[in-house]
Amino acid sequence: MIGSRKTLVRILAFAVLVAVVIIALPGAASPEGVELADELAGDPAPPGSGLLLTAALAALIVLGSPLFVIIGVLAALCFALYGEKGLYDVAPCLTLDPEAICGFDTFPAKMANLTTKNVLLAIPFFVVSGAIMSAGDIANRLVAFARALVGWMPGGLAVATVGGCIFFAAISGSSPVTVIAIGSMMFPALVKAGYDSRFSMGLVTTAGSLGILIPPSIPMLVFAIVAGGRVPLDVGELFMAGILPGALIGILLSLYSVWVAKKSGQTQRTRFSFAQVATRFREGFWAVMLPVIILGGIYSGLFTPTEAAAVSVIYALIVELTIHREIGLSHLPKILTEAAVLMGTLLIIMALAFGLNDFLVEEKVPDMAVELIRSMDLSPLQFLLIINVLLLVVGALMDSISAILIIAPLLKPIADQLGIDPVHLGVIFIVNLEIGYLTPPIGINLFVASSVFKRPLGEVIKSVLPFIGLMFVGLGIVTYVPSVSLGPVNVFLRDKDFYEPLPQIGEDGKVIRPGAKGPGGGPAIKKPGEGGGADGGKRVLSMQEMTEIGEQMYVLCDAAEVVMDDEVPSAERVAKWRAELESEEVANPEVMKIVELVDGPTPEAYVKVTGAASELMKTDWTCEALESMLKADTAGAGDGEPETGASGGAGSGDSATAGDSGAASGSGG
Repeated sequence: MIGSRKTLVRILAFAVLVAVVIIALPGAASPEGVELADELAGDPAPPGSGLLLTAALAALIVLGSPLFVIIGVLAALCFALYGEKGLYDVAPCLTLDPEAICGFDTFPAKMANLTTKNVLLAIPFFVVSGAIMSAGDIANRLVAFARALVGWMPGGLAVATVGGCIFFAAISGSSPVTVIAIGSMMFPALVKAGYDSRFSMGLVTTAGSLGILIPPSIPMLVFAIVAGGRVPLDVGELFMAGILPGALIGILLSLYSVWVAKKSGQTQRTRFSFAQVATRFREGFWAVMLPVIILGGIYSGLFTPTEAAAVSVIYALIVELTIHREIGLSHLPKILTEAAVLMGTLLIIMALAFGLNDFLVEEKVPDMAVELIRSMDLSPLQFLLIINVLLLVVGALMDSISAILIIAPLLKPIADQLGIDPVHLGVIFIVNLEIGYLTPPIGINLFVASSVFKRPLGEVIKSVLPFIGLMFVGLGIVTYVPSVSLGPVNVFLRDKDFYEPLPQIGEDGKVIRPGAKGPGGGPAIKKPGEGGGADGGKRVLSMQEMTEIGEQMYVLCDAAEVVMDDEVPSAERVAKWRAELESEEVANPEVMKIVELVDGPTPEAYVKVTGAASELMKTDWTCEALESMLKADTAGAGDGEPETGASGGAGSGDSATAGDSGAASGSGG
């Protein structure tokens, strides 16, 4: 009876959803629809739009629709009701231009922008390598090695559980997989050794959440994609920034485990043996070496993060098929199928969220959010507090990937304005969303633990409460002591001091960053053009300046594409290009120095521009449209098809490029 009633409610909700959509799109396929299109061109939000959105979302929730379906419907309706031309613009449909976006093609065209993200290629490779190694004997070997190291100390088995979760998380890149692989083995062992079952369950469930913080991390890759913007975010920096925070939270969990063990006095301990440690290390050597090889290759420059992901797949295959031999070729189809299902789900969420983000950018929602924060006159410290509260709420209601895809593009511009390093912001996101894995109603680790340990969900929630408190402590340290995440990045990748202070707002309202002394004895930003220092007048550019430079360098490429699209004769190209730059208000002094290098349409000018731009942005910068524009062509561009190259510009992301890993916004100039 209950099942029938639930089915009836869903059918009625679906009928309501269909009805509101039909009401919202009257005459879209009729001649009257064309007239409606003309009306909506001037007023893209027809009456009742807000009611329609509310009704549609309510219906989807009643239907029990997955989150990605809700995001997709929300994005589609936003484009239809509030977009510049919505779904009613039929004019492009009447042309034969294959590039024209026609009617309902609007939303898929927005999602297609996802294919321009180079870092996206790394995600499926890391998913596959993690699936291969998770199916083997990696978990047992890692836990055995950890027990040999710390089994002698009070709480040694619990500490070994934390260590096993950290190592396995670095291999699998997935928190739920870590809970399943380590938890199914260690939970019974902990209970048998005398630990309280609630403590044991909470420890494994919480330690498993470290999977998204320990590199290589899929949520970190996603953050780099959506928060990089026009100035690419270096994935290698994000990976390194997660190491110390992950270790910090692991130490907090270990210390708590030791305290619990001493308090109970009922836990087993093993005798320490160098021979046993050596044996267990030898058995688990190839598992331990995977993150070492991946991160070492990235930081040594041997390969990019995308190439590192491909290397991880080959490494996983060699280790599992020829060394461990716990799986064979016959197991691969099932493993790859499961990985493909996971990757397909992830791509759908990302594609739909990208569509929604594009709409928000079109409607200038991030710009309005920036202005709102500015009007509130918040300090960086206050802003970080707001971020933590917001992300804790979002993490409890949304999975980590969706939360990053939707929230990060909105908060990143505000953080830039307040001088918060995007790498630091990324780690704050990840730690907050780690806590989200442990909080109802969406906390996925709670449901995984309930299933694996065969315990009621309420009992699992109670078991993680003390550990959530420890996670809050770790979050506070990571958020308000930037050196924990940025210190290693500064020392190894940026050639700066380990200590990284929080940005401050000066009396003039500007962000105070490390540098020359400003009002009150604090460091201040130098204005463009000011020299300084013993380095011959060179200075470290602020994050805000690097963001502005990155945006204006893309405008250089956009303007070149406009010139080539207009088929301007060779002799007039540079003048037309400069006029376009002036109309787009390109005025940054560093960028203008690069513009001045273009003294005519010659290949030599392009070489000078790319060299200067690459030096300024600390990464390879190219623009095919600009290269085509500066090619010597005595016949003029109007005599034939212009060589436009790949579509350039800030929106396309493939005409002006900055390498695979790119340059972090705050890496200096």
